[in-house]
Amino acid sequence: MLTLRSKALDTVQNRKSVSVNPPSTKISDYFNINVFSDTSMKEFLSKEAYNAVTTAVKNGRKIDRAIADQVASGMKHWALSRGVTHYTHWFQPLTGATAEKHDSFFEPTEDGRAIEKFAGGALVQQEPDASSFPNGGIRNTFEARGYTAWDPSSPAFIMEGYNGKTLCIPTIFVSYTGEALDYKAPLLKALNAIEKSVVDVCSAYFDKNVTKSFASLGIEQEYFLVDEAMCIARPDLMLTGRTLMGLSPEKGQQLEDHYFGSIPPRVYDFMVDYETECYKLGIPLKTRHNEVAPSQYECAPNFEEVNIAIDHNQLLMDVMEKVAIKHKFKVLFHEKPFAGINGSGKHNNWSLITNTGTNLLSPTKNPETNLQFLSFFVNVIKAVHDHADLLRASIASAGNEHRLGANEAPPAIMSIFIGSQMTEILESIFSNKTASRTNIKATSIDVINIPDILLDNTDRNRTSPFAFTGNKFEFRAVGSSANCANAMIVLNTIMADQLNAFKRDVDLLLKKGKKKEEAIVEILKGYYKLSKKILFEGNGYGEEWVKEAAKRGLNNIKNTPEALNAYISKKSRSLFVDNKIFNEVELEARYEIMQELYVKKIDIEAKLLAQLATSHVIPAGIAYQRNLAESVKAMKEAGLSKGDTAVQIEMIKNLATHIKTISVNVNKLLQEIDKAHHLGDTHKTALGFCNKVKPLFEPIRKSSDALEFLVDDELWKLPKYREMLFVK
Repeated sequence: MLTLRSKALDTVQNRKSVSVNPPSTKISDYFNINVFSDTSMKEFLSKEAYNAVTTAVKNGRKIDRAIADQVASGMKHWALSRGVTHYTHWFQPLTGATAEKHDSFFEPTEDGRAIEKFAGGALVQQEPDASSFPNGGIRNTFEARGYTAWDPSSPAFIMEGYNGKTLCIPTIFVSYTGEALDYKAPLLKALNAIEKSVVDVCSAYFDKNVTKSFASLGIEQEYFLVDEAMCIARPDLMLTGRTLMGLSPEKGQQLEDHYFGSIPPRVYDFMVDYETECYKLGIPLKTRHNEVAPSQYECAPNFEEVNIAIDHNQLLMDVMEKVAIKHKFKVLFHEKPFAGINGSGKHNNWSLITNTGTNLLSPTKNPETNLQFLSFFVNVIKAVHDHADLLRASIASAGNEHRLGANEAPPAIMSIFIGSQMTEILESIFSNKTASRTNIKATSIDVINIPDILLDNTDRNRTSPFAFTGNKFEFRAVGSSANCANAMIVLNTIMADQLNAFKRDVDLLLKKGKKKEEAIVEILKGYYKLSKKILFEGNGYGEEWVKEAAKRGLNNIKNTPEALNAYISKKSRSLFVDNKIFNEVELEARYEIMQELYVKKIDIEAKLLAQLATSHVIPAGIAYQRNLAESVKAMKEAGLSKGDTAVQIEMIKNLATHIKTISVNVNKLLQEIDKAHHLGDTHKTALGFCNKVKPLFEPIRKSSDALEFLVDDELWKLPKYREMLFVK
């Protein structure tokens, strides 16, 4: 009888590539065609409506309902011209996925006919159920009302299905009582806070022409591809996105022959297909390549404003999953889908840009602008130092817990890499040490003596969770399945708060009669002295760094439930409330949701592991035991001695040992699951799953993998690593 595994192998070997036909050989011909872009707005909106939308985007002004009717009318006509029949408010609830409820433009008339209708009210606001999404107790089940509200700063777009098209309107999602229930609402607040603080500092000390600014972001997306048939035959992959058991193959990634190698034909066709759909949606994908692990890949876009970049990344993942179905693939965004090989991250490349076109984290040869660069550079260091635990909490999840600290990912210790040249320059300016490459005097604070700083002033350190890469910081610790808004809310908020403190500190010295440049350098010197322990230039993977970090007093928070506590510390509460990002209710709710999400994911994995071990692994071990026992019996009947059957008997004993280990630990696992659910509050439950339930995964997996090594290949029902990773 054919097993799902054998059927999967036969299916994969007979797969054929799916033909892909982009609309044009030139990407520029179809880039943005499914976006209600500036060009589309000029064509379909009145001048009054167009000006209202652009003003709202640039200056944050509200759009009058009468104008909203005009915008809705123009947007409807544009959508109808593209073959759209339905519209939806597209939002990002705290499930980690996007959400949408479709309504048709169709509306019957009294005379029995129908018209296409879309008014300003439908554009500006809709009412999804706020109790069925994660809300941390803000809404009871019987209190269903919640609102989605249009975000004009993120353009509407059209999602194409196989048999229809839908107009998607990016929105925030709030409760009936006004609390944020999504990622976008607090993100927009954080971005507003960082813009104000950047403009205040720049216009006061460096360039009065700076009246606007924005945070920019480039998100590198890593992922695995597994054939659909393999995934169906692996319940753990299908339901959790990762393998809960599986023997590492003899060949994994040790030869590093997959990295930047020739892209397999089926994978190449899949890439071309999803890229085509992304280009239509205005997602500026630039790069694609094989990653280090077998069957692992990466794509990366050009840099965009943070809000747009995050919308585009959420869209990218959605598009990839839909296109993968067409190509009979399953996309795995889990941070560690396979043990023993690299996991996947989502590197966030972040910087600050002004309306004058200046990248504030890009050094120049002009000493005066380099003082500006150094001011923002040192303030980043101070912000990360002061809020390292909160930054760690922003990337904490059940999936990322498997990746952080592994030998391909940054450790759970937050540190910053700035490179040898930047270290030397900061030391020379702030620590009374003379730099070997400059003419700086140790006691000088004159702006003219700020040195030239090369653009490529640092090597890249892939072991650092937060690395300066020449003109931006790369937050490498973000997990591949994450909504980057979580990390960006924290990063932009701590930076905004730090810049506000910087301005207060400098202004205080100016009131005491200090010269501007003198005051700035004095404050930066103090910040650097207080924060330099967060800087680390070496190998973040090494055990030596763990010991060194402990000496420096840096925290190494390895598990998610404890990491998340940073959100509700006194310092974090003050940070978020004072900067108007979250109120106390929203912060408590968000903390509760993140702890609860951790519990649910580990609970699902634990129950699935128990089920797989009981229904797949143990039966395979027993079946092979039976075959061996029959072999021993036949050998004895043939007159062979005890010594002749010793190998088979030893194998039977080994099988029995591993079967018993699995059975005993599965029973313990089920008991600990039940205990964890009765510990009381969500945090205690999360700790129970972390400290009592999860540790039992390892002995079950270890014995399961041992059985996979021993059991007859024909009896093993689950696709093996070598098949999932190498059979294309």
